[in-house]
Amino acid sequence: MKSRRAPANANRAPSRPHAPGQIPAPDDVKDILAALDAGKPIRRDMPGRSRLHIDRPLPFLCLHVLEGGDQIAARDAAAANASYLLASDRRAAGEIVAALAPTMEKRLGAFLLLEFGELEQDSVSKDSPYLPPFDIVLTSGPSDAEQAALEAFATAAESREAKYRTPRVVRRKTEAGGTGDSMQGVAGAPHLTVRFAPIYRVPDSDRTYPELQEGVVANMVDAGLQAVAAFLQAKALETPQTHRAYGRRVFVDAVSRTDRALDDVAAAFDFLLVVTPINADMAWRDFAAGGFERAPRLLYRPLTFRVDDEKRKLFSISFEQLEDPVLSTLFRGKQQELDLQLSMIAARETKAFVELGRALYGKVEPDLLVQAQAILAETAARSAVTPESDFLNCHGVHDAAATMIRAYRTTNPLFDARIEIRNDVPAGLMVVGDRLLIARDTRVSRARLPALLNHEIGVHLLTYFNGSAQGLRIFRSGLAGYEGMQEGLAVLAEYLSGGLTLARLRLIAARVVACDAMLAGASFVETFRLLVRDHAFAEAAAFNLVLRVYRGGGLPKDAIYLKGLLSVLRHLRDGGSLTPFWMGKISAADFSVMQELNARGLLRLPEIEPAFLNYPQAAERLETARGAITPLAMISD
Repeated sequence: MKSRRAPANANRAPSRPHAPGQIPAPDDVKDILAALDAGKPIRRDMPGRSRLHIDRPLPFLCLHVLEGGDQIAARDAAAANASYLLASDRRAAGEIVAALAPTMEKRLGAFLLLEFGELEQDSVSKDSPYLPPFDIVLTSGPSDAEQAALEAFATAAESREAKYRTPRVVRRKTEAGGTGDSMQGVAGAPHLTVRFAPIYRVPDSDRTYPELQEGVVANMVDAGLQAVAAFLQAKALETPQTHRAYGRRVFVDAVSRTDRALDDVAAAFDFLLVVTPINADMAWRDFAAGGFERAPRLLYRPLTFRVDDEKRKLFSISFEQLEDPVLSTLFRGKQQELDLQLSMIAARETKAFVELGRALYGKVEPDLLVQAQAILAETAARSAVTPESDFLNCHGVHDAAATMIRAYRTTNPLFDARIEIRNDVPAGLMVVGDRLLIARDTRVSRARLPALLNHEIGVHLLTYFNGSAQGLRIFRSGLAGYEGMQEGLAVLAEYLSGGLTLARLRLIAARVVACDAMLAGASFVETFRLLVRDHAFAEAAAFNLVLRVYRGGGLPKDAIYLKGLLSVLRHLRDGGSLTPFWMGKISAADFSVMQELNARGLLRLPEIEPAFLNYPQAAERLETARGAITPLAMISD
């Protein structure tokens, strides 16, 4: 389903004067019900900082009453939902709930009022090395469905992994006609009232623990949606496969603004181009002329932007008002990644560059290094020499790439990729946004070309254009940490198209070994000798590999190809689907997030499917990959 965006005040009638705290005017309630009957999204600001947001007809309403003070987490927990009311006081809340409840129950067969609030104080009065459990007090009506909602909330809250404090749930039941500080008496609406200790506040201070606050909100939202699902199941009503499908299905304006702002910073530079040498061919000639004894002098393109300016833009982006913890987490992760990339660009050709690269891409794990070394050892005695006549130059590669892009564009006009033959990139192909860059001195084996094009076009460009269709630009520029899974999928594409060769797998394994040597402090020349002497690489091939690893001052990115492939194989072995990964540029860690956003209707299924999935024997190879296959077993020659 195509994602939609809700304007700041969707379906808002001309404003009427109200005194602070005054209940909504009858015409306001009438307009709200009319919009609801029409199936339109509602986002309405009302007196006393009240707001009603309903992005589609749903059998519940999350409520927070503002008169209880500045209960930040309770307010955010309510506002993170697809149907919520922030009410200035209990009287105002009662007017709206009394109008909505019968309408929603009649239309959907059920209605649950889920109210969030905070207890007056936490049991911890000061920082302590021992943090006791914190209280969550749940109150519901006496019906079986309400009790089912209460138990579902309690189970979800208690089972969630707690980093700092574990919850202690107190269960209470309100008898019919009872009174109290919850809204159970309003129009006879079934209810579940949640009160939790404000553990996110620093004791004896006005400050908060932001990380803890976000965790509390996420816990409350998830448990609340599980309570809604249990309530509906108890009433024998149809429920979706996952409770997360009750989440938001429209973007508020703040989400789109934040997304555009992050994309503007991401579009201001291309990280790989900035840290890739522009004199690779000359550097090779100088290195060879010097007997491979001196590291070459590498030259880089001048920056067309100021790093400090982009960082100021990056950290001026506000993550307030997003009202969606999932999207907030994705955006913050992207902000941190862009910050690291900008810091690396500022530290280009300095010792700090490699350490920042370690922070961005991680170290080479011992298990990964062992697997890479094993691949090189087991293939050392094998070789495959391609006749000179079977190589295509940059123009032949360009023509083949243009043919593949035209085929994709015929299927979907969205696939509007461009091709550039460039003098300022090392031999090979590179995708930058919607462009395929081909180095002028590129030479590719005719037999390997389809696999290479499926790698670059069928994965990198395809996920760019599918991500562009998702409604948020972050899915085309890439979620934080997406590159590992992208490269793993791209290598899988080579295998499925029958072009993962011995030489290619050795290259991918050697990149891991070279990255490990570089991170351990080996020099350019030492790593070059390691590949030539210990792993039987030709001098030119070893140079090109080491050049990639030492670009910018030392970039450990190339270890992610083998790491990503192994991650994809684990995912397939565990029965995972590849479909979410074609929706945009995401990481393995984002798989469950993509499933949730898809269940909520915020994502489209892939507009364009990879063509290599329809290749002869691709289905058989994919089924084989779902077994306990190793990279060595994937070699096609």
